[in-house]
Amino acid sequence: MKILMVLTSHDQLGTSGQKTGFWLEEFAAPWYVFRDAGVNVVLASPKGGQPPLDPKSDEPAAQTSATQRFRADIAAQQALANTQRLDIIDGCKFAAVFYPGGHGPLWDLAEDAHSIALIENLFAAGKPIGAVCHAPGVLRHARKPDGTPLVAGKRVTGFTNSEERAVGLLEVVPFLVEDTLKQLGGEFERTDDWGAWAITDGHLVTGQNPASSAIAAEELLKLLHQ
Repeated sequence: MKILMVLTSHDQLGTSGQKTGFWLEEFAAPWYVFRDAGVNVVLASPKGGQPPLDPKSDEPAAQTSATQRFRADIAAQQALANTQRLDIIDGCKFAAVFYPGGHGPLWDLAEDAHSIALIENLFAAGKPIGAVCHAPGVLRHARKPDGTPLVAGKRVTGFTNSEERAVGLLEVVPFLVEDTLKQLGGEFERTDDWGAWAITDGHLVTGQNPASSAIAAEELLKLLHQ
């Protein structure tokens, strides 16, 4: 069984002059959930190679047991440094796809035609799709086979407006995950800021924030073992 994990290649936080990318915990925790379950994980990104790490996710306060494990895991570091280019990925070969967040995906993956097609094709095939924190934003332009928004009528979650306000980026991000999911007809649910929260609706799994990374990955695994 193979799961595809898709990471951002975008490293600029709008015009703020700050760096962004993927959030380390949101990659590391799902990586180990999948790998410890014996699943083969393939990594991809729009540009391939080493995806940019959001430097804030590398600060001491953001570290978890999963990130600490990753820092001691040379094989995982090498896998991350050599992601495949998303445009050459054959989604048919994978049982599921999972998107880690960080702010980067709001700029590239949310608008990436290859990512959108991948999501739409896997969704139409009934394969699990997972996204955590800002990554539910990658569903922004995805459609169901009938042409309606993929999240319409679905229970979903993602990084909340209040969490975005807390990190001071309400006016920096290209769109707000919570508002966008609601505008598309998603039934947005949440827990308290920074609390762990993941929702499964059909074969779509979404997690609210970094603390939700592991449980979102675990929910995806449950779907694969049904």
